[in-house]
Amino acid sequence: MRTHRMTRRISPIAHGVAVALLAGFAAACHAQDPSGGSDDAVTIYSSLQPGAVSPELYRPVNGRSGYGHVPGYAIVRHDRSFEIGKGLQTHRVTDVAALIDPTTVTFASLDEPGTRVIEQSFKFDLVSQAKLIQRYLGETITVEVPRGDHVEQVSGVLLGATDGLTLQLEDGSVQAVRSYTNITFGKLPGGLMTRPTLEWLLDSPAAGEQTTRVSYETQGMTWWADYNIVYDETDDCSMDLSAWVSIVNQSGASYDNARLKLIAGDVNRAQPAHAPSTKAMRQMAMMEADAMAGFEEKSFFEYHLYTLGRRTDLPENSTRQLELMPSAEGVACEKELVFAPTLDYGWYGYQQLDQGYGRVAGKDVSVFLRFANDENSGLGVPLPAGRIRVNQLDTADGSLEFIGEDVLDHTPRNEDVLIRMGNAFDVVGERTQVDFRVDSVRRNLWETFEIKLRNHKDEAVNVAVLENLYRAANWDISDASHRDTKDNAHRVRFDVKVPAEGETVIRYTVHYDW
Repeated sequence: MRTHRMTRRISPIAHGVAVALLAGFAAACHAQDPSGGSDDAVTIYSSLQPGAVSPELYRPVNGRSGYGHVPGYAIVRHDRSFEIGKGLQTHRVTDVAALIDPTTVTFASLDEPGTRVIEQSFKFDLVSQAKLIQRYLGETITVEVPRGDHVEQVSGVLLGATDGLTLQLEDGSVQAVRSYTNITFGKLPGGLMTRPTLEWLLDSPAAGEQTTRVSYETQGMTWWADYNIVYDETDDCSMDLSAWVSIVNQSGASYDNARLKLIAGDVNRAQPAHAPSTKAMRQMAMMEADAMAGFEEKSFFEYHLYTLGRRTDLPENSTRQLELMPSAEGVACEKELVFAPTLDYGWYGYQQLDQGYGRVAGKDVSVFLRFANDENSGLGVPLPAGRIRVNQLDTADGSLEFIGEDVLDHTPRNEDVLIRMGNAFDVVGERTQVDFRVDSVRRNLWETFEIKLRNHKDEAVNVAVLENLYRAANWDISDASHRDTKDNAHRVRFDVKVPAEGETVIRYTVHYDW
């Protein structure tokens, strides 16, 4: 046994791999990384359901994160210069995403069309202490073992690593090491990489510097829109709207000074995914962009493409927020009170003859904000799906108070946006069945309802009452106390005014036949 007395230098086991060994190997891999400048471009597609995002998705909570489970993906493109020799050679690129779909990787030389890819592979068996220990079973290692106020180096053949380390020393004896601080390995075993690595076997007709383009699809990236509204009802109903884009990057790579695009829309994906086409690949000149440039939106196939007018950094394991569009101020809006207790009642056709079905329904009156997504409102731009939050200014102390949020679906220009805020406190409704008759022989049914709306405010309010007619497909309204309008094939609407500190009663009879 060879032992050496050393001064006490205890470091965590997780850092026990010899630093010099790994640094040397990383330098060897990086030698084939770009010798010149780089031009990165990232296009992110989101399959995230809009709405509140769980914190686990974008930051670790109790040591856990959403790594590998981010609902989205990105197409990444690297344009970089390399020294490439003539003939067959191995070419590696190491600073790529860890969550690459290897079937989507493409490589092309923009300077030398004759450079061909013979083979390509993605190596992701990354080095770790556990993997090094497993690879060194039967090989000699050196372990630092604490002995009182110092540490000793113990060298031997690694026999096992199930419960601590078991070493066979030079004299043939076997020593079990349960407590150790550092391990030194002779060399890095073949097949282990310090970083995810793309490797190609290239055949080039000429030697020299070539600008190459590598593109691939990676998981671990997503984006969503967040809309913030400041609501003001001092002068009727108006609001200020701002929109932000949140981007999560857990792909295993950072993208510095990158061109950024976002795709909004429901893009269908076949499984397994196919490699993106390289027919349109061409070299693009590096361009200086205005540091204040925001997103430019345009139609793209049947989707919408948002291109950031400047370059940005997307660090690994980060969430980044960018302004989607300039804030729109003074947008006209309308507050709506809606009593719709039967919207969840399904249509059961002629079989639904149960008198008790829908006999009495709840008291909540919902509150909505409606505004038009058009140029007259200061908007008129496609709004990607996202969460929309509404705050109102408290003039007493100048603070913004949260008053509701909803989920916005993809909304084209010139469409209305309807935000469900919550339930009204001072306005309540009650729906009661007051008559029910069935003529089974002639297949007719009559049903009468009374809807009471009570307003406890000191001002009158307008309320829209929506009634689903769920008994049968053929129906007509009679003896209605208020004018009704037909919303769709199974719904009518009553628009009524409820006086301050008063009550309004709606009464109607619906006749079904089948």
